[in-house]
Amino acid sequence: MVRFPFSLATPPAFAGPFPAVADVVVIGGGVVGVTTALFLRRRGLSVVLLEKGRIAAEQSSRNWGWIRQQGRDRDELPIMVESRRLWQQLAAEAGEDIGLTQGGVAYLARGPRDMQAFAEWLPNAAAHGLDTRLLDADETAALIPGCTPAATGGLVTPSDLRAEPWLAVPALAHLAAREGVIIAEGCAARRLDRAAGRVAGVLTEAGRVAAPAVVLAGGAWSSLFLRAHGVAIPQLSVRATVAATEALPQVWTGGAADDRIAFRRRADGGYTLAIGGAHDLWIGPDAFRALPRYVPQLRAHPLGTRFRLAAPARWPDAWGTPRTWAADEESPFERLRILDPAPNAGDVERARARFAALFPALGAVRLRAAWAGMIDTMPDVVPVIDACAALPGLWIGTGLSGHGFGIGPGVGRVLAALVAGEAPGHDLARFRLSRFSDGSPIRLGPAL
Repeated sequence: MVRFPFSLATPPAFAGPFPAVADVVVIGGGVVGVTTALFLRRRGLSVVLLEKGRIAAEQSSRNWGWIRQQGRDRDELPIMVESRRLWQQLAAEAGEDIGLTQGGVAYLARGPRDMQAFAEWLPNAAAHGLDTRLLDADETAALIPGCTPAATGGLVTPSDLRAEPWLAVPALAHLAAREGVIIAEGCAARRLDRAAGRVAGVLTEAGRVAAPAVVLAGGAWSSLFLRAHGVAIPQLSVRATVAATEALPQVWTGGAADDRIAFRRRADGGYTLAIGGAHDLWIGPDAFRALPRYVPQLRAHPLGTRFRLAAPARWPDAWGTPRTWAADEESPFERLRILDPAPNAGDVERARARFAALFPALGAVRLRAAWAGMIDTMPDVVPVIDACAALPGLWIGTGLSGHGFGIGPGVGRVLAALVAGEAPGHDLARFRLSRFSDGSPIRLGPAL
């Protein structure tokens, strides 16, 4: 079985060097970091993007590749609608084939409870002019023929997109570099530099870059970086396993899911597969601290999380991972430059078997690859998009909770506006950092 292709053996496409001074430093080379840097540069600011490993080598290239409006939390949905438009714009500007396709997203109902949930979400779609439709059993069977057992109904948004994430985010990075963003791969940000009570730059393994503004888009590493500066966020990271089939006949052009399996058509003729709602959480110090805040999520999805007691060495939340370090010593980000968890072998086989059972007419379903990634999640399953009051000059975009690839360009555009002192164009109250410290209850939105 072929493991995911990104590794430190991949030659860096962006080696710097970076200047000693910039208007903004962005930490993290995933979809949010890359698009934030791009939109900041388009505002005329000088931008340095620091990536400890390789651009998009972690979850931004390991996800399902869905660009999904359907089923979004209602507070995320306005940004997601914008993000869909941005994906089309940026793909054209990048000039590279990223597999961007309007294939649609469909959810398959397995009973009246699913149909009720679909119907309850429809007003969100109507409020934003989406083409989402509720389908009966016959309409669902016509949309995705050969599905066994037949679904009792479905929900479909034909305008939803898909892309190949391992192509898409590097293509956006090339676009950003052409427009003047300085990208340094293989360069870890160790600590923030501070002066006069605010951020003054970033101290990296290659030296200091002075900047009055820093954006942290570090994905699964964000909590560790913030804790070293005295800021705690209840962010956890869970392992999600993905498999990819060999080329197969087309059963559906986009992405689809029921309660057992999620799949989407790929540009190479195969399907990307994942079992529904299952992920692995290794219990480390941050997990113990944050777990009480996750009680509402665990009650809503009691079988979705499998707890692992022994975190792998050098994991962001491993027991042996340092929580503090000096700027002149090796940081945890250098010790593990690419977070590359082994896939859950049982999940790989379950995904293959469930897909084969769902479409028996396909015959033998053979896999060509399997990989895993670490999803940075929050207790209410929506991100933090906010300035950090405790560290003036720092903005945070993290905790996208497995929804980050599709919504990434929209979040990047919003973060760039915040840093530039502009109106973000959306209500960001739900995404404020202070919701975890101001006594607000944990609220799970009506996402599907």
